[in-house]
Amino acid sequence: MNTLDQKINQWFPGLVVRKDLVRAVRGNAIVPSYVLEYLLGQYCATSDEATIQAGIETVREILRKHYVHRNEAGLIRSNIREKGRYKVIDKISAVLNYKSDVYEAQFSNLGIKKVLIDSGTVKAHPKLLVSGVWCIADIEYEFTEDKNASPWLLSALKPIQLSNFDFDGYLEARRQFTTSEWIDLLVQSIGFNPEMFGHRSKLTQLIRLIPFCERNYNLIELGPKGTGKSHIYSEFSPHGILISGGEVTVPKLFVNNTTGMIGLVGYWDCVAFDEFAGKQKRVDKALVDIMKNYMANKSFSRGVETLGAEASMVFVGNTQHTVPYMLKHSDLFDDLPGKFYDSAFLDRIHFYIPGWEVDIIRGEMFSSNYGFVVDYLAEILRSLRSHDYSDRYGDCFSLSSDITTRDRDGINKTFSGLMKILYPHGEATRDEIEEILRFAIEGRKRVKDQLMRIDSTYGNVRFSYFDTSGQIHPVATLEEQEYPNHYHKTIAVGGDGNITAAVQPSAPGVLPEPLTPADPVLQAKHLSFQENQKGLSFDALLGPYLRGATAITVTDPYIRLFYQVRNFMEFLETVVKHKAPDEEVSVHLVTMADELKSEQQKDNFEKMKEAAGTVGVNFTWEFDDTGTIHARHIVTNHGWKISLDRGLDIFQHYEMNDVFTFANRLQQYRPCKAFEVTFIRHQL
Repeated sequence: MNTLDQKINQWFPGLVVRKDLVRAVRGNAIVPSYVLEYLLGQYCATSDEATIQAGIETVREILRKHYVHRNEAGLIRSNIREKGRYKVIDKISAVLNYKSDVYEAQFSNLGIKKVLIDSGTVKAHPKLLVSGVWCIADIEYEFTEDKNASPWLLSALKPIQLSNFDFDGYLEARRQFTTSEWIDLLVQSIGFNPEMFGHRSKLTQLIRLIPFCERNYNLIELGPKGTGKSHIYSEFSPHGILISGGEVTVPKLFVNNTTGMIGLVGYWDCVAFDEFAGKQKRVDKALVDIMKNYMANKSFSRGVETLGAEASMVFVGNTQHTVPYMLKHSDLFDDLPGKFYDSAFLDRIHFYIPGWEVDIIRGEMFSSNYGFVVDYLAEILRSLRSHDYSDRYGDCFSLSSDITTRDRDGINKTFSGLMKILYPHGEATRDEIEEILRFAIEGRKRVKDQLMRIDSTYGNVRFSYFDTSGQIHPVATLEEQEYPNHYHKTIAVGGDGNITAAVQPSAPGVLPEPLTPADPVLQAKHLSFQENQKGLSFDALLGPYLRGATAITVTDPYIRLFYQVRNFMEFLETVVKHKAPDEEVSVHLVTMADELKSEQQKDNFEKMKEAAGTVGVNFTWEFDDTGTIHARHIVTNHGWKISLDRGLDIFQHYEMNDVFTFANRLQQYRPCKAFEVTFIRHQL
């Protein structure tokens, strides 16, 4: 158990569980993670290994005996008949039988209907009436000759969710963690290994939680397949529901005017639409119109009556093209169905998660460390819906007057949601407040910039903020920095049906100098790169400054682990590409020995030296024994010093063993870490 896990168990005893246990007990039970973690929380919420193993066996036994598999439903029904009473774990829904004036339950997997359920239970758990709830229930069987009566009786029902929690205790425990520790705890709680994510990627994962803690929050995430977009909305919370985008109707979502029954938005905190993208999908225009009104005003109509609701809306879908392709030919909403490709609808979106920045889920990305039992965290987030943190940046920063009311609402709601998730105790530093404010502005800017491409009636907005000294801080999206030539275009269909494109002026000071493969004239300069930025390579970044050098010295204390050695090998490849075939170059590395695997490290260097010698590169190295080297830089013998704050370790983790991924073969397809590089004229 690492230090963070020890701290987690110390401050949240009985409320955390080891996340790999879910996979250990799931087996072939098709149930949400929160159902399994509810059971694990009853028996395995401890750090004692013996208790955990005993708890795992107990949970497995409970699932074996009481979870209803559809293919074993007949056997379970027989057990109920023979024993007279039996406990089951199943998804249960209820309907009102108008003719008999009684409520009747239906068991999804068990396959029985018309089970009498008292009105008090339905009133206590109204979600039974819409889509159903996972429960632990006691079923009785009593045969009757009355053909109109059901032999099934529901004697007890307990929804699988936490009954109570200590919110003040949660806040006090939060104070014991640093921000980075708390973020890692939250990432582990949703099932991921935080070591596999950069800081920006962690925040992107946590944005997905905002709909659970912020009322009427409208979120969209579009990106490649396999990035886990819908997972959190189906598995994480008993207060959220994931539905297929094609299954949505006005009665199901809002209200059935015939029966007067309220739809999903009246009962769930978060309604997520899966597979939302797809140009060919048929969509009811009346549904879109009602959604536009609800997303803007938090209300909808039932005849002459206007009703309000608090459900947040989430839209997730897959994109068919790369980001530069979409920016060149259309926009980042291009894959939406025609009826939803409506500027008035899209303007209601508070934040656009750039799904293309989220890595495709791989096995090693899952956590085996401790995190909150998810229904505990779900209840905490739900209680935070009644709090408002949107004004917490007011003492330090103010938004530009250019930002419209709707843009401001989106920024404020995202900021409030992130504050609740990261700093529920309200104790954030000025820099921490600024970080999440910039992130909130970026997510709304991504929406607005695309609206300006779609609809020319939207005016140009300068997304920026002021600090207390009056200094202005412009904000740019990451794709705006990566693809400046494509980003500021207006794509519109003219009256003749032809697509036209016009370049918009970018906000002054927003975009950094674009990086090109080779500068005609080399200049001393300083460059900064954001986390998850793509399009970078040693060839483009360093190559022009290495061309012409015959002696290069690299100082980097961290060329030890395999991926670091591989980075250095790729640096040598760049040297080879930028030297003349009839020239030789000497490359000398100053690094530190690996305390545990120095022999392997030396063996790797020997192999590199042998390989480099065959292509005109004389590679040598030395280990610094003083332990005083910290700065990382590259010095050439033709007048340049390149200072890299991260050395050559600028790329995030990628699957090095998969030869069929382009990230493995080409550096420009790897997301990078946040880093800075300075090119300095060096006196020889």
